[in-house]
Amino acid sequence: MSQLSLKRLEKSFNEARVIKGIDLEVAEGEFVVFVGPSGCGKSTLLRMIAGLEEVSAGQIEIGGRVVNELPPVQRGIAMVFQSYALYPHMTVYENIAFPLRVEKLPQAEVDARVLAAARVLQLESRLQHRPGQLSGGQRQRVAIGRAIVRQPKIFLFDEPLSNLDAALRSEMRIELMELHKRLGSTMIYVTHDQIEAMTMADKIVVLDAGQISQTGSPLQLYHKPDNLFVAGFIGSPKMNFINGRARIADGSRIVVDLGSLGSLELPRTSTAVAGQEVTLGIRPEHLTLGGDGAFAIETTPNIVEQLGIHTITYSTLPGGESFTGLFEGNPELEDGRPIRLGFDVEAAHLFDARGLAVY
Repeated sequence: MSQLSLKRLEKSFNEARVIKGIDLEVAEGEFVVFVGPSGCGKSTLLRMIAGLEEVSAGQIEIGGRVVNELPPVQRGIAMVFQSYALYPHMTVYENIAFPLRVEKLPQAEVDARVLAAARVLQLESRLQHRPGQLSGGQRQRVAIGRAIVRQPKIFLFDEPLSNLDAALRSEMRIELMELHKRLGSTMIYVTHDQIEAMTMADKIVVLDAGQISQTGSPLQLYHKPDNLFVAGFIGSPKMNFINGRARIADGSRIVVDLGSLGSLELPRTSTAVAGQEVTLGIRPEHLTLGGDGAFAIETTPNIVEQLGIHTITYSTLPGGESFTGLFEGNPELEDGRPIRLGFDVEAAHLFDARGLAVY
């Protein structure tokens, strides 16, 4: 049985439909990440699960029980927000213990739960400090500890790392993944950062304008995006897109006319129609220098970024499309010096006129 089940869930603010009929099943113990651009509805969806937003239509089930009308405290969830929301005048111990004080639990149980959470989060030596004496990462751990002591069925995280610097975000990602392994709890995590989604999730839910665009494991979404939106959102740097037209589509192959770049034959068993506009996709990391592969493109980088571990080039194709290349190490590349790039047809993606993937 699913730990969380969303059935035809909708949310409207006056005439504006923000969540548009979402169906989703989350298994017990899964780490699920809601990802998408700003305004796609991911935080609203999380707040509906938490009970902080009313449901306009549809049903939310937690542990097999419909919770639409239950207040947050009765849903068996705990939420960690973007802001730490700690009480500055209280010690770390009292901040973590606060929800247990509200429940009026015996002091012995409060002690046991707070100390257990502190051990998990490596905060034992900080229990008598106040939030102002802690780093940003430690404050976020205190906020997570306050959620842990409630022993919820589901943890909800609303962009909890966005206030941290890049190095600390990376550290906290690892800490959260280790926490998930230790607790074995169901976790639902909202972020706009697809790198966080790729590295942390068992399952990613990509949201676009209040609807689910695709659900799957990180590698499923990376290798088999269902549509242009997912293909462009998952992966960093983002996938390159080149506009073209299907010149031949006979059921076993598609020959794509890419204008001045030439033609490319793809072994695709699809129902694509000859003459239809299509979009070719190729990830920057699947390009090779020197034109090796089944297809080659000559281009001139406008910008070359030397990052040590890899090098990124940015250029513009004759059709106006931006084109990015990602290469290992430090090849000798310069702004304004033409290069020849190749790729294999197995690495290419193709999308029809509706933006749907052709496989």
